[in-house]
Amino acid sequence: MASSSFNRPRQFAGFFAKAAPPVMSVGFLLVAWELYANHSGIKPTILPAPSRVFEQAVLNREALIDNAIPTIRATLIGFACSLGAAFVLSMLVDFFQPLRRALFPVFIVSQTLPLVAIAPLVVLWFGFGLTPKIMLVALVTFFPMLVALVQGYEATEAEIGQMLRVMGAGRWRVFMLARLPSALPYFFAGLRISITYAVVGAIFAEYAGAAKGLGIYMLNAKNNFRPDLVLAAVGVSAGLTLVLFGLTVLLQRLAMPWERDAGRQIAGKGPRR
Repeated sequence: MASSSFNRPRQFAGFFAKAAPPVMSVGFLLVAWELYANHSGIKPTILPAPSRVFEQAVLNREALIDNAIPTIRATLIGFACSLGAAFVLSMLVDFFQPLRRALFPVFIVSQTLPLVAIAPLVVLWFGFGLTPKIMLVALVTFFPMLVALVQGYEATEAEIGQMLRVMGAGRWRVFMLARLPSALPYFFAGLRISITYAVVGAIFAEYAGAAKGLGIYMLNAKNNFRPDLVLAAVGVSAGLTLVLFGLTVLLQRLAMPWERDAGRQIAGKGPRR
């Protein structure tokens, strides 16, 4: 009990040391933006100050929340489909190497398609419902996870696989006991990259055609010459992305507790004098 209370100030200091730099950098940018918007002579209808953007976000919070819900729904469902497709395809590619040579060029080409051009076509082909948004979110997010998983499988130490085969393990058991665990750090790295694209993909799909969503809200605000509302919606989308990114970090800590324990042991040793 005494040890826990003794470590608490140290944990708080460590958290503050990690949180202070990003908070200070964001605060500096907001202060600089506020000063420039208020003292440069530029009109608020062209460049609103952060205080005005925040004020309008509070005043229009019901509309922002109402439009954020469809975007969140499309993001989560599309990302879940992307995650499942990346995992299944990574297993197929790992078990059947010729399939990798056949499919990877197609996947690479799919990532070269400009989203601003393909989004209207997908909406035209599949309608204005939820389906095209899910497809576009999956299109922009699955490839980093697929590549990360495949690279993670290949990073498995050969000695571990050989030892399991000597013990009588089949290919599937070797995959579950050796190759899949070794791919977890790579997978979460790809997951963090992909999640930052998910909200953007959903908003682009809504720009192309939707009844409601943050993309439509931004488009309407832009057409009404309300950059403050556009930036308020951008702030909401950025906040959603940060929340999703934080959830992936939390999921990694829950799925890989040994990494956190190893980090604590290394930090606890420290330099000896």
